[in-house]
Amino acid sequence: MRRFESSRPSQSLFLCFSYLESQIVLGSWISFRTLRFGSGSPLHDDIKIFTGNANRPLAEEICGSLKLPLGHSSVSRFSDGEVYFQILENVRGKDVFVIQPTCRPVDTTLVELLLMIDAFKRASARRITAVLPYFGYARQDRKDKPRVPISAKLVADVLSTAGASRALTMDLHVPQIQGFFDIPVDHLFAAPVMIDYFQKLSLPDLTVVSPDAGGTERARAYAKKLNANLAIIDKRRVEANVAEVVRIVGEVEGRTTLIVDDIVDTAGTLIKSAEAIVQQGAKKVYACCTHPVLSGPAVQQINESSLEQVVVTNSIPLSPEAKKSGKIKMLSVADLLGKAIKSIHEESSVSSLFI
Repeated sequence: MRRFESSRPSQSLFLCFSYLESQIVLGSWISFRTLRFGSGSPLHDDIKIFTGNANRPLAEEICGSLKLPLGHSSVSRFSDGEVYFQILENVRGKDVFVIQPTCRPVDTTLVELLLMIDAFKRASARRITAVLPYFGYARQDRKDKPRVPISAKLVADVLSTAGASRALTMDLHVPQIQGFFDIPVDHLFAAPVMIDYFQKLSLPDLTVVSPDAGGTERARAYAKKLNANLAIIDKRRVEANVAEVVRIVGEVEGRTTLIVDDIVDTAGTLIKSAEAIVQQGAKKVYACCTHPVLSGPAVQQINESSLEQVVVTNSIPLSPEAKKSGKIKMLSVADLLGKAIKSIHEESSVSSLFI
C-alpha cells in the first residue's frame, strides 16, 4: 500500500506540469500574434498594399514608412481605351489596401479604382480598404439646382458595390460625406502636417483666415493650435453674374495672415481672398490647402499673386508646372496615411492621428 502511494505524482509536480502547459499555450498565442501583426514594426505578410496610376509616388512613400513592399499588379489600357487590371500575386485571405486618389483625370482614376477593388474581391481578399487621399466629386454633395445628381453619394455607393469593405479618406470637402457611405469611413486631416510646418516658421502676429463661412471650423482649429487670431471672409453675390462683394470679419491690418482651405482648384477664390486681405493692410499672406487640384491657369495666377507661399500636400501629384513654381510648397502625408493604415490593420484606434 505504501509503495502504491509513493508512486502517485505529488501535488507540486502536478502544478508544475499545469504551469508549463499554460506557458506553452500562451507562447503559441504570442507567436501567432507576432506572425500576423508583427512585434511592432515592420508589419508582416497579412497586409498587402496596392496602387493604380493616380499617385504611385505617394503609395511608394507610404510603403516605405511601413517597411512594406508595394504589391505587384498591372494597370494598362486596351487600344479602345478600356482599363485592364491584373493582380500579379496571391491575395487570398489578405488585408488589402488600395491607394488611389480620384484626381485628374477623375473618371479614369475612379474606374481604375473600381476595377481594382472588384479584382481583389474576386481574388478572395479578406478585407479591402479603399484609400482615397483625395475624394473626387466631393464638391457635388447636394442638389443646388433642379434636376442635378448628388454625385458624391453615387460615387460612395459605387465603391461599396464594387466590394470595398471600408474607406480611408483625407480632408473631405464637407465631413458629412462620410454619411454617404454604407461602409466604415476613417476621415483623416492633414492639419497635423500643416500645423507642424507653420509652427516651425514661427510667423509673427499671425491671423488664420477662413476664405468662407463654411471653412470656419477648420480655420478655428488651426488658429487654436498656432495660437493665432481668427478672421473670416464673407463673400456674397449681389445678383446673378455680378462680381462678389468681399468683407473681412476680423483684424488683419499689420499682421501676417494664413488662408486655410481644403482644395485649391482654379485658385480664383484664393487669389481674390489674398487681394482683399492685402487691401485691408496685411503684411504678408500665406495659404495652405490640402488638395492641390490646380486646374486651368491656377499655377500662373499663384505665381503672379501677392501670396508669399501656398503650402499643399501630396494627396494629388503636382503638375510639372506646379513643381517649378517657387511659391508652391508640397508637404508629404505619407507617414500620416501609413500610421492610419497600420492602425486599421491592427484594429487599433486612429484617434491619435487627429488634431
